Amino acid sequence: MSRLSATLAAALLISLEASGKTVRGLFRSEAARQENGQFITKFMYQGDNGLLVCRLDNPPLAGEKEAKLLLFQDMDSDLDNLSCSQRLSKAHFTIPLNQEERNQTIPRQSSPTAWQVLFADRYTCEESSVTPAYSDLSFTLLLFNPDSAGNPLDHFSAEEAGLHSFYFLLLLAYFIACCIYIQPLYQALKKGGPMHTVLKVLTMALALQGCSAFCNYIHLARYCRDGAGVPLMGSLAEFWDMVSQVSMLYMLLSLCMGWTLSRGRKPQSRPLQWERSPASTAMAVGGVVTQGVLLLWEQYSEAESEHHSYHAQQSLAGLLLVALRVGLSLLLASVLYQIISTERSTLKRDFYLSFAKGCFLWFLCHPVLILISVIFNDHQREKVITIGVILCQSISMVILYQLFLSRSLYWEVSSLSSVSLPLTMSRTNHRGRL
Repeated sequence: MSRLSATLAAALLISLEASGKTVRGLFRSEAARQENGQFITKFMYQGDNGLLVCRLDNPPLAGEKEAKLLLFQDMDSDLDNLSCSQRLSKAHFTIPLNQEERNQTIPRQSSPTAWQVLFADRYTCEESSVTPAYSDLSFTLLLFNPDSAGNPLDHFSAEEAGLHSFYFLLLLAYFIACCIYIQPLYQALKKGGPMHTVLKVLTMALALQGCSAFCNYIHLARYCRDGAGVPLMGSLAEFWDMVSQVSMLYMLLSLCMGWTLSRGRKPQSRPLQWERSPASTAMAVGGVVTQGVLLLWEQYSEAESEHHSYHAQQSLAGLLLVALRVGLSLLLASVLYQIISTERSTLKRDFYLSFAKGCFLWFLCHPVLILISVIFNDHQREKVITIGVILCQSISMVILYQLFLSRSLYWEVSSLSSVSLPLTMSRTNHRGRL
């Protein structure tokens, strides 16, 4: 429980540090001087009539400091090699902050383009002078894209557009599926049997994914109105998704490790037997802990990005997560190849192949979608990964549900053929039910 609380606290801390598209904060002269311009936020504009609105609490102080906002289009690393004054002169727009509210219309964008907003004042490039002890400037920054009617009222950046509607449709699909399958699933869980524990883990993982989608929808629904959303809901969505990922990994890794370890000490007539040995449990827990650590590390390293459950894996932690999933897929492929190559029963081969489809889809969808996303534009990549991974993992769960809810197939493979799979009820208890 303590580990669970620590994980939740870390996820909440990360989300509270993220900035939305209604940005509130302080313009700091010292920070602008140290960074050759204080970075405020980044926004991807698209279409006509993009708008930036800056509101100040103390316009006279801003005028005395000659405060200004600088807008850079597609700011690249070459600017870091320039002097302070040269860097600031490259800004596409300079907005003097001498009024309580300043509006800046963004020219038409032929394609979605990222704009960076920096703050500077008269002291930013004066290296030899001492910055007077002025108070920091409190501000509110609003960034808008045009909505469907062409009015600048849409808080979503171009790379976020459409996610709100996607989560609504996803929740609708979850609700319809729940209404249809809740009764037969409840009956299957109530009756027990060899698939009982697997079904419980699958159900818990799917329920957690549903909770994550619901929290994301609440966050984005509020984001539509104020550009900030509900940070608590965004962090909860991250947390539920991480727990779902860890639960599924433990189940699949337990099955794979059980088959691998059992084949070295069991006769070929019983290739699937797995007793819960300390070695297999340690391997499964080790994989789960590794993934959990990498997930938390990834969230910390991408704390300044928008909080969707999947990123383009630009950090070291993200790349290690991809490598872990690919490695687990190779392990699974090796185990199943050994089993299928020696299996003569058509029914059992069908079971293994269906199980492999579900597992490969779960493990490989993220790495494959990252590779596929390269062919898309910058503003489409994260949406392709986010939507694609959620859909693929949902399909993977459906495949596994069909496999383990099929009493005739699973019972034939695990119980009626005098063989028991990992994560099953004990054979003694099962015989008592028969």
